[in-house]
Amino acid sequence: MSDITRRRFLESSLLTALTAVGVSASGNAKPLRSSRRGISANDRIRVACIGVNGRGKAHIDAYLSHSDAELVTICDCDSSVVARAQASVEKKGKPKPQGEQDLRRVLDDKNIDAVSIATPNHWHSLAAIWALQAGKDVYVEKPVSHNVSEGRRVVEAARKYNRICQAGTQSRSHKAMQEAMAYIHAGKIGKVTLARGLCYKTRNSIGKVTGPQPVPSSVDYDLWLGPAPEKPPMRAQFHYDWHWFWDYGNGDLGNQGIHQMDIARWALNKSALPESVFSLGGRFGYDDNGETPNTEISFFDYGDAHLIFEVRGLKTGPQDGVKIGDVIYGTEGVVAITDDYGKAVALDNQGNVVMQFHGGGDHFGNFLAAVRSRNMSDLHGDIEEGHISSALCHLGNISFRLGQPQQFQCTPHAFGDDKEAAATFARFEQHLGDNGISLQETNYHVGPKLAIHSGTERFAGNNTANAMLTRRYRKPYVVPESV
Repeated sequence: MSDITRRRFLESSLLTALTAVGVSASGNAKPLRSSRRGISANDRIRVACIGVNGRGKAHIDAYLSHSDAELVTICDCDSSVVARAQASVEKKGKPKPQGEQDLRRVLDDKNIDAVSIATPNHWHSLAAIWALQAGKDVYVEKPVSHNVSEGRRVVEAARKYNRICQAGTQSRSHKAMQEAMAYIHAGKIGKVTLARGLCYKTRNSIGKVTGPQPVPSSVDYDLWLGPAPEKPPMRAQFHYDWHWFWDYGNGDLGNQGIHQMDIARWALNKSALPESVFSLGGRFGYDDNGETPNTEISFFDYGDAHLIFEVRGLKTGPQDGVKIGDVIYGTEGVVAITDDYGKAVALDNQGNVVMQFHGGGDHFGNFLAAVRSRNMSDLHGDIEEGHISSALCHLGNISFRLGQPQQFQCTPHAFGDDKEAAATFARFEQHLGDNGISLQETNYHVGPKLAIHSGTERFAGNNTANAMLTRRYRKPYVVPESV
């Protein structure tokens, strides 16, 4: 039985198995002066949350639930967001935290031990670096960076200043994921040849505005922009749709997809960047102000194994029984994981369920435990793991952004004789057709295949691509070239 035939057989088996076990198939500034107090064994860890309009709400709830932590400050460049967050804390019967708009005031506070960062992506690395330089321990949301270079700077800062720095890829703390990875790494499904990450998450059009939109009066826009270029917003929804603009976000590959990318790389047991990357896709099905692709495939070659990542923002069914998750293919079976993170299932080559994995975890609790132990190895999602997985997302987007429009009747040359890549592309075409996209009247964007020096985290012989590993920073919000 060929690999393609075997995998097609397993698709139906996986869908049946996932349903049976109850797994859903539905997701240069000046360094700040060090300011840190000593933490005794009986002290509560004093935490500040920076960026609390979206994911940051979960950060607040997490620290309120831990008796060994004290939420002392809430910071957001939108003063109305700060006020709402303070009120929500009081409503839960907890002391009202101090409110700040400028994160620099937070980092100057010697009584704060740790900061938890859930700002928009373009702020993640700089906020983390400044906090590490100020002597704080850091929990930073995914992706930990807006580009490859600044992610490496965060790793360097954590090591130089000997700080605890956790990446917000929370599946790393889930018992089901830890056991599934141990099962895969022990060779229980044979040699792993392919990890497929899936982000089939429907995204509606963000609409099309005719000109620059007003900034909410409660927002300090200079602070919101931070490292990004100074330009007015071109989106109707100020506080979320930044995800779909290159200046601030990384599309769904770096939004939802980073979770599944991290799991796929974890399953492959790879601790560095791949040998090459190649991406294609487009923004199909609507005409709006969004810049990032809503449909994208990225191919990563590790030599002895491949990672294929698919993003679909239009209506779609599951692949291999999964919509948002991962399917890990070995020579002796497969493991399927969905965005529940608390469940996974292993099948043999005959489609029989041979193992189920269950159990959640507490990523914030793991961070607090490492802050107390001062042992980086206690972290489930150390910053370097977060950096490598985030970098994979950035590499895929760089290839896409360097691409050229191409007609659908032309199969990408970069596939070569890779039958799995060709089959993935065929499903990509079928998906668009199912959503009423005329392939005869539509082009897609085809990026170049880019060779990568994993040791230097740079592209081989492509200055244009290398320039996209970083960005031009707006003073004084500059990520240092070295820390």
